[in-house]
Amino acid sequence: MSTPDPEGVLAEQLLRLTRRVHRIQKRHLEWRDLGVTPAQSRLLRTLAHYDSPPRMADLAQRLEVVPRAVTTLVDGLEAHGKVRRVPDPSNRRVTRIELTDEGRATLSELHGARRSAAEEILAPLTEKERQVLGVLLDTLVDGDIPKR
Repeated sequence: MSTPDPEGVLAEQLLRLTRRVHRIQKRHLEWRDLGVTPAQSRLLRTLAHYDSPPRMADLAQRLEVVPRAVTTLVDGLEAHGKVRRVPDPSNRRVTRIELTDEGRATLSELHGARRSAAEEILAPLTEKERQVLGVLLDTLVDGDIPKR
């Protein structure tokens, strides 16, 4: 009989949690009928972090996807009036992407959907457990390797 692989069990738990988070967030988006996919909502949230409209290549890099994927996301968002393509004032060959008023309103609704999804996901945890989870997630996201 083989011994259990603790890292394998943790990896499986992380994958299951990721899938659960995705499912719950998708459901909360559908309830609000915002007309955006989880991937489009991620692009809108990313776009909101820029001080000025970014290039598509900037978005692709920040999202860690290929530029073609950003084009597809922008096409869908633009068709629903949430973003628009604008020419770069200093280089007419460059197109930048900016939020529209509709996109900003959708972004506000997205924050509410994410908050309610997080509440559902975290409901079984006490406040202390949430704090510990936050520290652990920060450590995993930042990739800090503790010195032993």
